[in-house]
Amino acid sequence: MPVELIAALSVVLVVVGVCGIVVPVLPGSIAILGGLLVWAVWGGSPFGWLVFGIGALFVVAGMSAQYLITGRRLKERSIPNRSVVIGLVCGVVGLFVLPFLGLPIGFTVGLLASEYARVRDLREAASTSWAALKSVGLGMLVELSLALAAATTLLIGVFTHLVP
Repeated sequence: MPVELIAALSVVLVVVGVCGIVVPVLPGSIAILGGLLVWAVWGGSPFGWLVFGIGALFVVAGMSAQYLITGRRLKERSIPNRSVVIGLVCGVVGLFVLPFLGLPIGFTVGLLASEYARVRDLREAASTSWAALKSVGLGMLVELSLALAAATTLLIGVFTHLVP
């Protein structure tokens, strides 16, 4: 298989993974790891495994930060993970009902409805939902930043191999 095709496949997997961090319907960090692994195994570069190692460190750090940041902040406010999961499910449904805007609208409405059902006070539900939105957003931003660092690592590895 030509190295250019392997490089294209690796880059496509990483791009899908980066998009998957923001849009939960697509695979996220796992697809990025897959793209890095494809390049390491079949890329033909002696530095392929180095690229994989550095990129994998970024991806694992991003995945860990996402869960640690979000989990810690939710625990501080005593917000159950169930509310975030319900928000995610509503966001995914919203993505299909109202393309592009359905994801954030569905997530926010689902999160608020779940919190209102839990606390039975609209002001408290709005306060905890806002805290959950900020923590999920911050975790997603950190994971996205580290995923982009992994993507940059792959691109550097591909360009150093393909460009003489």
